[in-house]
Amino acid sequence: MDKVVTAQEAVERIKDGSTIMIGGFGGHGSPHTVIDALVKKGAKNLTLICNDAGTPGFGAGALVANHQIKKMYVSILSPNPQAQEQLAAGELEVCLIPQGSLAEMIRAGGYGLGGVLTRTGIGTQVEEGKQKVTVKGETYLLEEPLKADVALIYASKGDRAGNAVYHGSARAHSPSMAAAADYTILEVGELKEVGEIHPDEIHTQSVLVDAVVEKGGKA
Repeated sequence: MDKVVTAQEAVERIKDGSTIMIGGFGGHGSPHTVIDALVKKGAKNLTLICNDAGTPGFGAGALVANHQIKKMYVSILSPNPQAQEQLAAGELEVCLIPQGSLAEMIRAGGYGLGGVLTRTGIGTQVEEGKQKVTVKGETYLLEEPLKADVALIYASKGDRAGNAVYHGSARAHSPSMAAAADYTILEVGELKEVGEIHPDEIHTQSVLVDAVVEKGGKA
């Protein structure tokens, strides 16, 4: 099945109030063509699940700058002063999650797990309001799975069916996000025909991808 669409067609499914995941790390390895299309669409009151808030105008930061994010689950906020300003002004709700826990919570959402047990955050503000579980005398926090309506991810190479090959920081969260969303949009740097990518290279299989957008393609 050929899943290639324009970026604007891909983001049509993202409505006001949607929960979105964005792959990458500090904006690197993020799907910038798709993000630009979402900025142009202007969907508001979005909940963002991402490694970080990006930087001003870059990565997820482009959505922050356009005041499209209402709430975000991230592990890092400091590189984006705009996000800090919106938080201080009461315009943005931020849930800071330890980076390893965030990665595992997304994975749990994608693979049907009931949650993640971790000692990270025990004795800190992170544990407030969370269930604790004791296993063999050790106390753990139960971190619940994270899922999304839509995932926006980037791969250096992918085919028209949605098979993806990641490079570098794009691989940090994107494979799990592809599984944890109801609808996955894959932006590819190099678009291949089906069969041109060796099966052993593929990191995310086409069954998890719903739409494919070529990097720098028509918005």
